[in-house]
This record gives sequence, structure tokens and C-alpha cells, in this order.
Amino acid sequence: MLSNMSDNLAAPTASSRRWFTLATVALAQLMVVLDSTVVNIALPAAQKDLGFSNGDRQWVVTAYSLAFGSLLLLGGRLSDLIGRRRAFIIGLIGFAGASALGGAADSFGTLVAARALQGAFGALLAPTALSVLTTTFTIPKERSRAFGVFGAIAGAGGAVGLLLGGYLTQDVNWRWNLYINVFFAIIAIIGAIIFVPSVKRVGERPRLDIPGTVLVSGALFALVYGFSNAETDGWGDVLTWGMLVASGILFVAFVLWQQRAKHPLLPLSIVLNRNRGAAYLSVFVAGSGMFAIFLFLTYFLQTSLGFTPITTGLSFLPMIACLVLAAQLGTNIFVPRFGPKVLVPIGMVMASGALVWLTRLDLSSTYAANILPPLMLMGLAIGTLMPASIQTATLGANRQYAGVASAMVNTSQQVGGSISTALLNTLVATSVTNYIASNQPTTPGVVAQAAVQGYALAYWLAAGFFLAGGIMAALLFGRKATIQATAREAQAAAAAEQAGGGGGRETTPEAAPAGA
Repeated sequence: MLSNMSDNLAAPTASSRRWFTLATVALAQLMVVLDSTVVNIALPAAQKDLGFSNGDRQWVVTAYSLAFGSLLLLGGRLSDLIGRRRAFIIGLIGFAGASALGGAADSFGTLVAARALQGAFGALLAPTALSVLTTTFTIPKERSRAFGVFGAIAGAGGAVGLLLGGYLTQDVNWRWNLYINVFFAIIAIIGAIIFVPSVKRVGERPRLDIPGTVLVSGALFALVYGFSNAETDGWGDVLTWGMLVASGILFVAFVLWQQRAKHPLLPLSIVLNRNRGAAYLSVFVAGSGMFAIFLFLTYFLQTSLGFTPITTGLSFLPMIACLVLAAQLGTNIFVPRFGPKVLVPIGMVMASGALVWLTRLDLSSTYAANILPPLMLMGLAIGTLMPASIQTATLGANRQYAGVASAMVNTSQQVGGSISTALLNTLVATSVTNYIASNQPTTPGVVAQAAVQGYALAYWLAAGFFLAGGIMAALLFGRKATIQATAREAQAAAAAEQAGGGGGRETTPEAAPAGA
């Protein structure tokens, strides 16, 4: 039915159809990424309206991250098994329905349940969107351009969420931070029906790895919950360490099971490939380090300098502009010429420098002189490293596992963000407490200065994350020639599939050895 509808609605050329597919996928990705920040700005208004406590407030955010983080690999594998277009549309419909439920929530419990549903459907939607892109763009030049756009959106979505969330909360109503997803989803669903191709599978349909799914979902749930609990109850809490230890045990059991499973959820060759492994680690580092920018700089602008939510969002726009510019220049000019082995370390070092620059902020800082330059540098840095990393993360993976390979990108970023959230928040809180205790608490400005000192610590640590990530990327990524050979083999395999009848049997081989 969906296929007939798409044939009747439009019949664009294959080339133009790919770019409309990119627009559809990009819109869905933007919806998922910005939702992680747009709701944060709405929290104070939602809390006042629904009357829940400060202790309960964290669950509006945690419910989403727990469901999203723990189900990502399952979502990616489901997209491989039931078809990417079908999974994409189901994810959009479910995410829109959950958003509408959250917007209409009349109680705290309903809001938390809606956020958990958002996370669950987001875990299906995010990896599916990336796998659609991976299997649609196989020509190296077009692939670079498409992943440039996708990487820019992945990096800029958080800042866009700050701007949109500030406007909707301040001038409309906090509920529209959730309702707005319905409109995004409707447009994306129409685009998916028309432009996202439906690939027919021939041969035996692989089965879902139930034990592997239970093990890795439990491990990811325990990991995210453990770090979330550390943020609220501290690192000394029994539940924090209990969940983290359980996560480690479950991860080990998962790896052992994947070595013997007939239909593994995540074939170990996906992550053990040298270039893909380096790409996943780079996305992990970027997710960890970017947290310091979006969270602590937002707090600094609003609480220390007195910016409004809308002004705070507008303050990030130059960063977005630089990010998009760097992403397009990088993927169209620099990545084909130099490869991720050069581009990703450069981006990491630039990001580290921007964060070190931010450590110089104080209560007398001004936006134009002290905040805008490092923000622009950070935008250039993320725009340089993210598209190259995301593009390499799925390159050469067996097309049968494109969904789960794509899910690893989102999982890496989600886990990185969860770890940095707990770690940096705990260290900043400790720093603020120690500063106040060692100074006169009643002296005017001491509390404000303590916060600035805490933010500076977060920036230093995040700068260290990026610097370590740059060294790791320079050592792990393979040479440009190896990656280009992988791209050519993937393109040849995709062309052979199409020539053989539409790409039904997804049997692209691993194009590069693990140590390439």
C-alpha cells in the first residue's frame, strides 16, 4: 500500500529522489536530536504547571535517556529485519504519538510515561534514519555530501533545541516543546512514503537474537541508570555502583554470546574493524565533550550573565553556522583529500582549544569579546570531526547489518553524554561546594564566582576528553587509501545488488579487514 502510494504521488529521477530522501532523514534526525535539549528548557514551566517536586524532575529527562539508550541496538536491528522504510515510518508515528501524549499530560506520571515512549520510538527512528542514508548514498562523492548534512544536523541539533525551546517556553507554552514534534513527524512521514525506497528481501529472513537483545539492553539500561543515579545520589550510593557493576557483567556476557550466536544482534566484526571502531570512539568522545558546551555554557549565560532563554538560544546560532560551514567544506573538499585520519584529530584539537578558551570566562565577560570566538571555533571543530566520523562508522559494514552499525553511532554518543553528564556534574558540584566553604559564604558574589569556577573545571576536563580523542583518532584511523578502497568496494557491491534485481539480497562483504 505504501509502495503504491509513493508511486502515485511522485516519480522523481533516481538522483533527485536520493536528495529528497536525505531531506526526509535529516528532518527526522533533527527531531530526535533537538528533543534532548528542547524539553530541558521547558522543565521549570512544566514543573510549575503539573506540580511535581525537584526530586522527581530528573525523571522527565532520565525516562527518555533510559529508554533511548537501552533500546538503540534493538532498534537498529529491527530496521534490518522488518525493512528500513517500514521501521522509519513506525518510528515517526510512535514518536509523534508519544510527543502528543506528553504535550497533553495532566500529571507527572503521564509526562514521564510519554517521555519513555519517546525514547523507545526514538531508539527505532535514529539508527533507521542513518541506515537509510548509508544504503541510499553509495557513490563516494554523493555520500560525502549527504553525511556532511547529516553530521551537521547531529552536531547542531542540541543548539537548535535551545533556541526553539526558549522561544516556545517563553512566548507560547511549554507543551508546544512536545507538540512541535507532531508537525515534524507528519512532514517526515509524507516524505518517507514518497521518497524512501522499499527494499524487498529475498532468501531466509534472519531471526532476532533474543538473548543478545536482553543482555545488551539490560547492560545499556544499567549503564545509563547508574550514571544518572550518580548525578543525583552521588558516587558513593550503593545503587550507583550496583548498576554499573551489573552493566559490566552483562556487557561481558553479551560479547561472549555474540561469538556463538547463529544470528548475532551485533556481529563483532562491526566494531572490531579498525576504522569503524575509531569512528565509534570519536563519536563517543564528541558526545562526552559537547555536553560541557551545551549544559554549562547555557547555565553560565542564564544564571551568571542574566540572558533570557531566547537570547541564550540565539547566542548559539553563530556556532551552528560555523558547524554547517565546516561540515560542508570538510565532506566535499577535505575528507576526500585527507581522510578521517587527518580531519578527525584536527577537529578534536580545535574543540579542545575552544574549551580551554572558555575557561577564561568570568562574571565580567561579554558575549562578543569572550564567548562568541570560542563558540565559533567549537562549531568549526564539531563540523570538522562529526561528518567524517559518522561517515566512516558505517562504511564497508555488511548491508544486512546497516541498521545495527548505524545504531552503534547513536549508542556511542548517548553513552558518552550519559557518562559526562554524571561525571562533570558531580565534579562541578563538588568544586562549587569547596569554593564556597573556603571563602566567606555571605560575601556578595561568592556563590556566583563559585559557579564560574565549577564551569571552568568542566571545560578543562572536556578539553582533556577532546585532546585524548584526537590522539586516539590519529593512531587508530587507517590511511586514506584504505578507506577509499573500502568505499569503492561498497559502491561496487551496491551496484551489483541493483543490477541483480533491486538489491534484495543484502550480502555485501566486509570490505576491509579489522586491522586495515
